[in-house]
Amino acid sequence: MKIRFLEPGNRPYRRSLLNYFVYERTIRTPSNGILTLATILKREYDDVLCYSESISHIRWKDVLDADLIFISIFTFSAERGYVLADYIRAHSGATVVFGGLHATLNGEEALEHGDYVLRGEGDESILPFVRALAAGERPASVPGALWREGETLVDTGAPVPPRDIDTIPDRNLLYRFQKMAGHNTLWPQVHASRGCPHCCDYCALVAAFGRTVRTRSPEAVVEDIRQAIDFFDRKRRRLAKMLWITDDNFFADRAWAVSVLNAIIESGIQYAFTIQARYEVGFDDEMLELLKRAGFQELALGIEFLENEAFASYHKKSTYQEVCDAVANIQRHGLRTRGLFIFGADNHTPGIGERLAAFVEEHHISGILIQSMYFIPGTPVYESHKDRLLWQGDWARCVGKVVHRPERITPVELQQEIILASRRIYSCKNLLHALVCKRGLERILFLGEYFWQASVRADLKKDIKLLRAWEAEHRPQPVG
Repeated sequence: MKIRFLEPGNRPYRRSLLNYFVYERTIRTPSNGILTLATILKREYDDVLCYSESISHIRWKDVLDADLIFISIFTFSAERGYVLADYIRAHSGATVVFGGLHATLNGEEALEHGDYVLRGEGDESILPFVRALAAGERPASVPGALWREGETLVDTGAPVPPRDIDTIPDRNLLYRFQKMAGHNTLWPQVHASRGCPHCCDYCALVAAFGRTVRTRSPEAVVEDIRQAIDFFDRKRRRLAKMLWITDDNFFADRAWAVSVLNAIIESGIQYAFTIQARYEVGFDDEMLELLKRAGFQELALGIEFLENEAFASYHKKSTYQEVCDAVANIQRHGLRTRGLFIFGADNHTPGIGERLAAFVEEHHISGILIQSMYFIPGTPVYESHKDRLLWQGDWARCVGKVVHRPERITPVELQQEIILASRRIYSCKNLLHALVCKRGLERILFLGEYFWQASVRADLKKDIKLLRAWEAEHRPQPVG
């Protein structure tokens, strides 16, 4: 059986000099999800290969004669995934299966463009699923499968979260990945645990995969790190040498997190690491010391908001003062802090961009990511706000652009606030300061982010015209 995996790109890869400086415009790091599943299938089936539009074009001559094609979609890439699926079904007899976060939460929508949907993470369901299809049978005994028989929707039940997640992805199964890994805009990634015990209303990951935290063995994490570093740095002199631990909440299981950090330290691996975190880790001095000893240089904090009202509205267990105190303690331990923020909470008003920029400067935040509030079907915030979405089903906009009508600020104003905050934080003055005062990797990172944020702002500015047209069309008409 010939099996191919496709990862669609919202903006598919193309050759450009920008790829060496600007992330996410025409290049981005492929996700590990399809690689993990392909690695599992490769144990039993010889002809398995992946394509990611993040780093390459798809070789259609190779794909169209496959027997089975998996397409993994996030919300932002769902529309592109549907285009690819429709093309395959028009030009091939292959069976098309959708998976990934968006398909897990929106299975019936995805099924309009494919033959099957396989929901959930897939580590323990993909082999029995493929075995059934290879035998000419329906995957009736595989939890999480979805398909149609005539007008009847067949649903085998909720997917079961896998317990064994120790598989180390074979990065060589992704077409052109080894060649493209030399770009400084692409970083090695390792996912060490899955799940988050919290219940933030906008979090699609909890909605799709649940709140149970599952972990990989420290030995598997360390070996995955070794292989990722070797894959990216073999025979190369990369400037931006940093590995990203991509867990949604690495510190949810504290004892396990300590064991992983100790394993990294004992392994003797000398590398720079970054990781996402909730603010609470900022009060754990032992953990911060271990992070520093293991080679971690910064923590990307999911701060999201600056107002206690917003934290409470979306069930984000934080307070403004706790965030400030945590940031200060993290920095006292010699670790940089990066901030991930959301604009468009119900309490946000004009001026939020200036408030964020002032916060970043006052608290010495080394870098930022701002996204407008997002609403993925299946999440509580979607159910409470779907009547305020500007365009239903326009998933390609879910890349940080404004997608809804906030309560106290117009869509145009909100997008302008994102642009203003980015422009102030990544100003020419701050770039000059970074080039003169920062050292090593920190200097390189700010330079790269300066170009990246300029690219983001350019896209947001172009989008203003569309938002103005929406506002004009939906402006209340005078009575009488």
